[in-house]
Amino acid sequence: MSKTILAERSSKVIYREGDTLVKEFAEGYAKPDVLNEALNQARVENIGINVPKVLEVKTIDGKWAIVSEFIEGKTLAQLMEENPAKKDEYMEMFVDLQIQIHAAKCPMLNKLKDKMNRKISETDLDATTRYELHTRLESMPKHNKVCHGDFNPSNIIVKDDGTAYIIDWAHVTQGNASADVARTYLLFYLNNDKEGAEKYLDLFSKKSDTAKQYIQKWLPIVAASQSVKGKEKEREFLLSWVNVVDYE
Repeated sequence: MSKTILAERSSKVIYREGDTLVKEFAEGYAKPDVLNEALNQARVENIGINVPKVLEVKTIDGKWAIVSEFIEGKTLAQLMEENPAKKDEYMEMFVDLQIQIHAAKCPMLNKLKDKMNRKISETDLDATTRYELHTRLESMPKHNKVCHGDFNPSNIIVKDDGTAYIIDWAHVTQGNASADVARTYLLFYLNNDKEGAEKYLDLFSKKSDTAKQYIQKWLPIVAASQSVKGKEKEREFLLSWVNVVDYE
């Protein structure tokens, strides 16, 4: 069966094979991380959201791979680029989907707060800053909403009939939805779309009746926990948000 490569990253290759999507990880990629990603995806298959089903986890030439259903369509990011006039309409759809995810419950998922505390401890920030971030994180209201963890327009596939599927559940947790929103806001910034970031935040705040100041309170925590992985340039950008204690 022929392979069509869809994306290549340093740690994985994603390709289509017939009706399946194969995510093949690089040699030496941690087995628990692969199994955890497949388990996360399997868990969210049943929360009332369109998610491609996991079909199998296997090794290909000694490398781990997750095989799931292939969803034919375009990413929301592609659609936004191809139809600039409809960007607002697509942004509405984007926010509605995220609100739909946050409305779901999935009790078996890892806790967002635990993950963030661990990540803050792993940063090379000074002890005072880490203490401040841990304290702020602990003071945040405890929720158990499903948080995608990497919600951006390229992780939504829209079929020809308009049905949207949400992909890439590697970072999903349960916790406070505003942390997930802060993460998406930063992703727009990392994608050099400052205007999109502000438009997104305004729209989410309005549609979910959440104060923008409350979401902004999460930004230093989320930026710090995200700075652990990623490219040097991204890390510098994220750490610039960590020292911002007060917002206008």
